[in-house]
Amino acid sequence: MKTIAALLPLLLATPPALAERFELPAGPSTVAWGHYEAAGRPVLTIRSGDTVKIHTLITNNPTGLEKAGVKPQDIEQSLRDIYAQVTDKGPGGHILTGPIAIEGAQPGDTLEVRIEKIDLAIPYAYNAFRYGAGFLTDDFPYSRMKIIPLDAKSMTAHFAPSITIPLHPFFGSMGVAPPPAFGRYDSTAPTIIGGNMDNKDLVAGTTLYLPVYAPGALFEVGDGHAGQGNGEVDITALETSLVGTFTFVLHKGGLAGPAYPRAETPTHYIAMGFDDDLSNATRKALRNMIDWLVAYKGMTRDDAYMLLSVAGDVSVTELVDRNKGVHVSLAKALFTGK
Repeated sequence: MKTIAALLPLLLATPPALAERFELPAGPSTVAWGHYEAAGRPVLTIRSGDTVKIHTLITNNPTGLEKAGVKPQDIEQSLRDIYAQVTDKGPGGHILTGPIAIEGAQPGDTLEVRIEKIDLAIPYAYNAFRYGAGFLTDDFPYSRMKIIPLDAKSMTAHFAPSITIPLHPFFGSMGVAPPPAFGRYDSTAPTIIGGNMDNKDLVAGTTLYLPVYAPGALFEVGDGHAGQGNGEVDITALETSLVGTFTFVLHKGGLAGPAYPRAETPTHYIAMGFDDDLSNATRKALRNMIDWLVAYKGMTRDDAYMLLSVAGDVSVTELVDRNKGVHVSLAKALFTGK
């Protein structure tokens, strides 16, 4: 039997607050157009453990979508409202929902973002390229946009009469505010905050870990993709509107390992690297995975380096957003003996 003295700490402990659920629509007052910044005004404040259903919008002018063949009635009114009313734009072009503040988040903490569910919001996507962007821009010195029907029932995209693409919806951009010294950070290039990572592995069921650099963390999300190939070579994916359900968990004091965006899928650990030089991005991703293996699996750096060579997969995430993205994946089954 426990004594009163033994029970006293439990009796005096503050009971944890019950987690709450929120829904955040996308509209002129709830989006940040083209930037992440520590001075951003939160549109929603939550606590660690809370879940938010977040609506995001396709990033393209309604007029341009109509010219490409989208019926006017298929364009979301919230997108029209944002293009008509939002004047605080840039320097990037993404429409991001947020920022969301997590109560108590401070620099040095880690924000765990559990991607619970991702739903299609509209029955189409677009892919487009233009001169001056894309990996083969000199080969295609003009602009083109293609509207691609999406089938939510079969979870496929009808790219052409003989080409059907399986869908794996994910958010191209998920990130937190940068250090205040960064000022207003362009949403285009991924970096230490995450941001425009364009990592097609970050689907529902995945957990993303982001280092916190500003009070509240100030999470933003957008750039919905119904699917994408590694590299995103023409500068766009299957661009669409998505609705995501996220649970946010704050780790005070941060987590062991590198203070850099990383992720876990149900089957793999993922480390990332971003740099304007592809080789440097690869080095960052490899070093981040090695540091993580040392911190979490107790491996020596020598063995971690060897393990990545014999069992790790290095992938080019994207090539077209100034900073290139590389991620290293390592199967969890390696550590279970299964």
